[in-house]
Amino acid sequence: MRIKKLLGMQVLDVDANNIGKIDDVEFVFETGEIKKIIVSLKKNILSNDEIIIHYDNIKSIGDYVLLKVNINHD
Repeated sequence: MRIKKLLGMQVLDVDANNIGKIDDVEFVFETGEIKKIIVSLKKNILSNDEIIIHYDNIKSIGDYVLLKVNINHD
């Protein structure tokens, strides 16, 4: 999968709550291995927070990115 396909992909936590969208990806240049994803949490028009998810916390990547953990971002 290409990195540009990941950008903008929806991220769901273990309880299937929509966390946000992938804004950026950190990877190992030599191997192409994903290390972290940066998820944009759009709270309102004037606020846009981010969280970093380590690859170990990702369960699967398909139509959505499914996490192994619950994310509380209120």
